[in-house]
Amino acid sequence: MQYINSFESEVRACCRIFPVVFKSALGYEIFDEAGKRYIDFFCAAGSLAYGHNHPQILDLLRHHIDKNGIVNSLDMATLEKEDFIKNFHDKILLPRSYQYKFQFCSPSGANVVEAACKIARKMTGRQPIVSFTNAFHGMSLGALSLSGSRFKRSGAGVGLYNTYFMPYDNYFGSDIDTISLIDKLFSDAGSGYNLPAAFIVETIQGEGGLNKASDEWLLRLQDLAQKYDALLIIDDIQAGCGRTGQFFSFEHLTELNPDIICLSKALSGLGLPMSLLLLKEHLDVWKPGEHNGTFRGNNYAFVTAQGVINLWNNIEFVSETNKISKLFDTLLENLSHSFNEGERPMTKGLGFIRGLEWENPKTAYKVALECFKRGLLVETSGAEKQVLKLLPPLIITELALKEAISILKESIVIVLEKDKDLVCE
Repeated sequence: MQYINSFESEVRACCRIFPVVFKSALGYEIFDEAGKRYIDFFCAAGSLAYGHNHPQILDLLRHHIDKNGIVNSLDMATLEKEDFIKNFHDKILLPRSYQYKFQFCSPSGANVVEAACKIARKMTGRQPIVSFTNAFHGMSLGALSLSGSRFKRSGAGVGLYNTYFMPYDNYFGSDIDTISLIDKLFSDAGSGYNLPAAFIVETIQGEGGLNKASDEWLLRLQDLAQKYDALLIIDDIQAGCGRTGQFFSFEHLTELNPDIICLSKALSGLGLPMSLLLLKEHLDVWKPGEHNGTFRGNNYAFVTAQGVINLWNNIEFVSETNKISKLFDTLLENLSHSFNEGERPMTKGLGFIRGLEWENPKTAYKVALECFKRGLLVETSGAEKQVLKLLPPLIITELALKEAISILKESIVIVLEKDKDLVCE
């Protein structure tokens, strides 16, 4: 790591919690240069939802490379793009009764958020976008203006404007109705709030602490957006593409019909850069070239994303995913209740995007470090890194899941014992 430490910017972060050189990976396992094995519950910030080097997905890419397939095509037509749009439309959208047009915004999730906000402002003629407490939508300036973390926002170096931050579901506790509060602010002509172009929301706040919005809250938010002629944008970049155990994190809510959906991260199935804006047809008011990007035609990602579509049309895969998701939930609840009150972590999230939070906000980071020593990669989440974030790949086996939970429990016990010793001293 000599050259990395000497010449790479101090901005790097993940390597500080995982201070080794990684060499190879397959499925749910990743190995460092010394050959030590780790179970990966980090999955490249969730982008590897289908594990490392998934064999069926990798075979599709190998075949494309072997035939000298096109790599980058911007927004020119290719067979690979045509096949992706057709299969995503026919096999993902139509079975869920969704009708959307496609806009490719590679390479990152932040870019698809930028595009969503631009089209909302262009469509409505309004400037403010409503985001929510503890939200995270990306690190480019427009996306960062929608993100709640004081630390992340401070890195901008300039003012971040045209955003109204509103309280997320349960932000003030169960006794405060945040939808009614927001409604009051926009209905009152003297509140100082102009009507927004859009509401952008994560159904589960991945970076913000694994807070999950209730189904009722999301439906009422949709009603609120419609009441004020604003768009509803669902940022499904981290919680979508299978992470919750269903392809879209909100698809069980058949009444929820967002105007725009933002997808990225796990969409390519192999960790390749790809982001996609799904927008209702009447919102497609762009002029040619009004929003673009050099890498929006990543044909490698179009090819590998076909593998993801294939998985979600495989009954055995969907059945096994549901089974493992339920087991994960049971194991986490059992782990939580194995500790006494005061030391017991609160479980958060859904499916394969889960979190543990303790009364002491410093516990999560300490547990992550102990997990790493014992061969489990986990990261933290929340503005103060107060939530342990668990992102296992959907292809993890029952045996490996139980092994990971055992490592996690052992790590928690060690941290809690050390904290007791410090208090005694």
